[in-house]
Amino acid sequence: MSQRFRPDDMEGQVNDYLDLLMHGVVLFRSGLQLSLQDRPDEFRGRLAELRAMSHQAAGLRRAMTAQLYRSLRWDARGRALTDCLESTEAIISRMTATLVKYAVERPEPVVEGNALLLELAESAKHTVDCMSVTLRAHFRNAAEVAADAERVRSAREDTSSLSERYRGLICRMDLRLSHKSQLCSFADAIEDIAAVAAHAVDRLAAIDRGRDTIFNPWALGKVATGWLVLSIVALAVIFALTLFAS
Repeated sequence: MSQRFRPDDMEGQVNDYLDLLMHGVVLFRSGLQLSLQDRPDEFRGRLAELRAMSHQAAGLRRAMTAQLYRSLRWDARGRALTDCLESTEAIISRMTATLVKYAVERPEPVVEGNALLLELAESAKHTVDCMSVTLRAHFRNAAEVAADAERVRSAREDTSSLSERYRGLICRMDLRLSHKSQLCSFADAIEDIAAVAAHAVDRLAAIDRGRDTIFNPWALGKVATGWLVLSIVALAVIFALTLFAS
């Protein structure tokens, strides 16, 4: 998947990076489905694509972080963006590690739970999709970030609910304890993808709320008024003490 690297356009670079991430989520979901369908050759192909994409995304992320360090953008927003980029790279790493885990352990599938597991993966994918929208809004219109962040949290809660349902289903089945533990660990790994996406957005939303407060004219006026009142009170106290001393 060819990507354009634009060194003077941070928003463009982030969009390219997020496009790459979204392609990775599709590969992950497809790879999981192929594993459950016992199609090993196609599964290995998806895993190879995801690994290659992971290396490419890591290179893009390092380049953007280096540019932020070199520019005047290395402030609170720059650090928040860097944190988000590192979190998104962690999402890719988790997706890759989960498919590698499937390739190595080759867990015996439980047909009754396959549909729910795929639904769980789709919900995690949706959470990452919403995260991508939020990061794009950070550049385009910061006023949208709060609403987009709420959608991420909602998607993350849905993912957690599905993970709980899947683990409950597996635990109620007549399976070996080791088999139950193995299958539940995959559900936890998929849920963790959504958790990392939600964490990244929470960090970005917090920075944007702080930015809105700092640069809000009303807020600045209120702060200035407060300092003026304190200064007047301090001068009055000093004047009174001076008169008393004399």
